[in-house]
Amino acid sequence: MKSFNKILNYIFAFLIAPITFAQLDTIVVSSGDIIVGDMKSMSRGVVTVETPYSDSDFKIEWAKVTKVNSKGAFIVSLESGERIITTIRTKPSDSSTVVLFKDGKEVNIAIADIVFIKGVDEGFIDRLSASIDFGFTLTKANNLQQFSSRSSLGYLANKWSADASLDAVRSAQDSVATIERTDASATFSYFLWKGWFALASISFLQNDEQKLKLRSTPKVGIGNYVVQTNHLYWSLYLGMAMNNETYTDPTIPDRSDAEVNIGTELNLFDIGDFRFLTSLSVFKSITEGGRTRADYKLDLKYDLPLDFYIGLGFTLNYDNQPVEGASESDYVFQTSFGWEL
Repeated sequence: MKSFNKILNYIFAFLIAPITFAQLDTIVVSSGDIIVGDMKSMSRGVVTVETPYSDSDFKIEWAKVTKVNSKGAFIVSLESGERIITTIRTKPSDSSTVVLFKDGKEVNIAIADIVFIKGVDEGFIDRLSASIDFGFTLTKANNLQQFSSRSSLGYLANKWSADASLDAVRSAQDSVATIERTDASATFSYFLWKGWFALASISFLQNDEQKLKLRSTPKVGIGNYVVQTNHLYWSLYLGMAMNNETYTDPTIPDRSDAEVNIGTELNLFDIGDFRFLTSLSVFKSITEGGRTRADYKLDLKYDLPLDFYIGLGFTLNYDNQPVEGASESDYVFQTSFGWEL
């Protein structure tokens, strides 16, 4: 009876295998190796493939891909900033060119011009990105203890994305008041055409050094990916913001002003195991004459096995017209150990 069951299992596997195989994507790399599986995404110059014969996903440098043939539909972003929902297959007569479908018509695109791929039918978890890291310092002198954390969460849909971040620092030592600093933000981006996008965001800052009990800054704007390749992206944006501040000193009145906001972000992700992200946002008040603020951020990560990383972060907040007794600038330098999804 057991032998009979085994025979039935073999027959079932033989019959179902061609169906399963037909639904998989095929990728050929420059070494001649062929990977057959479910192409999940391509981001930061690396394509991820899930295969039925391995517990771990394959990660392949996109620059080494010579042929690709997908069965499912994907969101494909090009260097020009254009986004297309399409299947992907290499042109038979030219391995450096892929055939995509735009408005029901075939278009030929250089494989090197593809900078991002994401499966349309992927589940909620597959569209998420997240990272969290921690740092801790303990010094015997004055019993100094400092805790820091940096975290982020993102979600990518077909036409929009949402991102949130939270950075926090707590420092305490004997005979000195505890120092706290919390920086949080949430951003919604809607993709338009040719690399253009609309954004709406809100940021929060609590900062003892600048006597800020809470600074909340909602803003809206429009931006463009000036450069977008498999190695980096660089974006610029322009918008309007409304800055609202309350202070740790109850004798200082609340403060609000309307601002023009211009910003830029640079992300380098194809530099070996290193990743580099930096951004600058400048706010020019239009209701308080002469006031200028700026927020600068830098993140450097070194990738470790199993999605762990070592991080180095720097954040600077500047205000040329702070309230009385507060510093014009405050900065945080962090080293940490973290993990990402």
